[in-house]
Amino acid sequence: MKSKKKAEEMSEVTVNHFAEEAPPAGRSKNGYVFQEMELRDEEQEDYGQNSPDTNKDHIYDNESHLSASDTEGPGFGLLNTTRKYVKPMNFQEEVRGRRDLDSFLAQASILLDEKAATLDEVLRRMLAHLVAQGHGSCNVEDVINSLFTDAGGKEINVHLLSETIQGVTSTSTGIHYQQSWLCILANVRTLQRRHVCIARLERPQNWGVNCCEARYVILIIAPPKTKSTKTTIELGRTFATMFSDISFRQKLLEAKTEEEFKQELVFHRQQLSVVKEKPVEEKVDDSDPRKGKPLQCKDFFKAGKGVYDDLRRRLPLYPSDFTDGIIGRDRCLLKYTTTAIFLYIAILLPAIAFGSLNDESTRGEIDVQKTIVGQSIGGVIYALFAGSPLVIPLTTAPLAIFISVIRGICDDYDLDFDAFYACIGLWNSLFLILGGVFNVSLLMKLFKRSTEEIIALFISIAFVGDAVKGTIKIFQHFYHGSTLATTNSTVVLEQINEILEQANNQTPKTFSYHNDTVITSEHTEGHTSVFLPESLVICTRERPILCLLLMLGTLWLGYTLYLIKRSPYLNGKIREVVSDCALPISVVIFSFIGSYLFIDIQLPVFNVHNGPVFRYPPFEKLSGLNALSAVGLGFLLALLIFIDQNIVISLTHVPEHKLLKGTAFHWDLMLTGFINILMSCLGLPWMHAAFPHSSLHARQLAKVEQHVENGHLYTTIVSVKETRLTSLAANILMGLSAFMLPIPLQWIPKPVLYGLFLYIAATSLDGNQMVDRMTLLLKEQTSYPPTHYIRRVPQRKVHYFTGLQMIQLIILCAFGMYPLPYMKMVFPLLMILLVPVRTSLLPRVIEAKYLDILDAQYM
Repeated sequence: MKSKKKAEEMSEVTVNHFAEEAPPAGRSKNGYVFQEMELRDEEQEDYGQNSPDTNKDHIYDNESHLSASDTEGPGFGLLNTTRKYVKPMNFQEEVRGRRDLDSFLAQASILLDEKAATLDEVLRRMLAHLVAQGHGSCNVEDVINSLFTDAGGKEINVHLLSETIQGVTSTSTGIHYQQSWLCILANVRTLQRRHVCIARLERPQNWGVNCCEARYVILIIAPPKTKSTKTTIELGRTFATMFSDISFRQKLLEAKTEEEFKQELVFHRQQLSVVKEKPVEEKVDDSDPRKGKPLQCKDFFKAGKGVYDDLRRRLPLYPSDFTDGIIGRDRCLLKYTTTAIFLYIAILLPAIAFGSLNDESTRGEIDVQKTIVGQSIGGVIYALFAGSPLVIPLTTAPLAIFISVIRGICDDYDLDFDAFYACIGLWNSLFLILGGVFNVSLLMKLFKRSTEEIIALFISIAFVGDAVKGTIKIFQHFYHGSTLATTNSTVVLEQINEILEQANNQTPKTFSYHNDTVITSEHTEGHTSVFLPESLVICTRERPILCLLLMLGTLWLGYTLYLIKRSPYLNGKIREVVSDCALPISVVIFSFIGSYLFIDIQLPVFNVHNGPVFRYPPFEKLSGLNALSAVGLGFLLALLIFIDQNIVISLTHVPEHKLLKGTAFHWDLMLTGFINILMSCLGLPWMHAAFPHSSLHARQLAKVEQHVENGHLYTTIVSVKETRLTSLAANILMGLSAFMLPIPLQWIPKPVLYGLFLYIAATSLDGNQMVDRMTLLLKEQTSYPPTHYIRRVPQRKVHYFTGLQMIQLIILCAFGMYPLPYMKMVFPLLMILLVPVRTSLLPRVIEAKYLDILDAQYM
């Protein structure tokens, strides 16, 4: 089934006879240049709809290019360009493809990690390698001349490749070239047989438009007179078809020797040659709420069907969740290690932050230690038994707010917090389990991509809000308020009484107290203000300034290291490791700066209590009416967890991540209910799938390929390792962290935790289409990226849609962040209301066809 899908997605291959025109002034002549005439035509049509003068301007431009001064100048020439579609090689039916590869492997000419940078130099090295191995005798200069359009002429200055094959894909945005490989063809009269040489470059090279990330060069030379099935184009079809598979190119990058390189070629040829039987259609995928037939009421009465289908589909793949990347040729031990370290830090610091928040709101009933232990227990259970192992469960900011509201209700009505908290958690778990049994996750069919992105962006804003609020509290306490030099209240009161008595007996406005100066000021109302001396009051303004620098520094260093994978510095492997470990490196460095280099400045840290970790709730302290009143709160909590859980799973399993093992919405919802039963009975904080940790986890385990298009850098995920080992290891480390309290975990200052929140919020914006469209409001139209919605939707409609999304986001933030506690209780209902707004209200403002394009899952 997977191979069939891959075959359907195989890119088309085009052959180009001559490139179209000379490179513009200032561009190196040693380049491979294509100008995309098809895309230009489409752009003229698109812009022509919005600006009727556009085509007219192009005509004037063309006339100016053909002026007399240009035609009479040096280097001017005429270039003939033709394009021809080449059908990809069918290895199942065409024998020639297998024979071509077998003959190549018999006399393989492979260059690995070629260091040459220019195309001319790479081709010379490849030809020299062919000659050195005795595969043929030819004049290198003659062959080079036959590869380029100038043909060695001194008067013609157009140095472009004569004939190439390159993969192209036709999408809604136009024609997209596969820029990481290039197949170059040439007929050489002095040759007696065909020759093929493959070069893998040490680093991607930019050789002009449509070849900005060249990593592989396939050189095919043959005599001009040969059988029709043995021409350069037929041989080029064979290798171009193989290299058009992005997964195959990624495997070739991992080959360390020529022998491994040849093994990958043979293995891929065998995969393409196997005759695939038509797969039997199964209805198991209907349990995925995002797929299948439209929603019907009877689907909710098929009790247990969704959970059964999830387990039936997922259990056969369970062993591979532990073995993928560990055994076999495609091992990823280093990737797993860096991802586990990243996850550990990304889970630990929010657990400390939210544990500290719960400690303040519940007055020690739920503290940092309980949060860490609960995270470890729940995380290990979820990593072992969940249907979506890349999803990370956490206690989150909305849950922390909900817990603070429960504490307030217990204070208002004199209820036992432990018992009432557990009662609400048990009702919540019951609703979650019933939701899994009766397939309530099918409601996710109603959630469109735009709705999910509004909620995801709200969560990111909530992270920023927590960091900003924590920093404001530090400034209010230490910058504007005064801090006493000692915490001994008895000594402070005695000294203040002495100063007041001395102030009443002294007539001058200033007097001395223990070698310090005391200033007094009289008011018209009859009272006197006394300014305390420096021996009693300490100036602490350096604390909030240092906290601000630590927070922003953690964000800056973490995000800079995260983006290093897109930079040219170091080599690819080191860039990948540094980018994966960006968050741990940033946290360790700025914790060291704050706790050691500025050891004389006392920074705010979280509290640690010495009470028991587990506490069974005293249910006997609640009356029957109290237990019944917890139903409403339990339902609202279940609604909140249901929405967050399913949206996070959906955002983790977006098509761009190319996850192959499927989802298990219903089973994961039920498992979350079982975990929260345990959390409620042990007095630990609740948890559910967390954003953006889950999406970041998938990206950490991804292998990617980058390409440049119209000046924009795009990253394409090749594959993702769907393993349970990384989240399992991270949560086991979380359990060990409970023994690191208070030291050394208390060495992590709170501002570093706030910097972590900002880092998570910043990195979660990648891939959020709503954020991309919001940035369009600040850009000029010529710099818009060539996305599918820009091509197919009028720009005014795009901006209308973005504006309506921003209004929904503002309303969501107003309710979710309003200081009135009881208003936050209705926040889950507000998230549900986003669905009818999208399905019923927005189609009255913007046409449904445009809404469907804007909500499409591809970029």
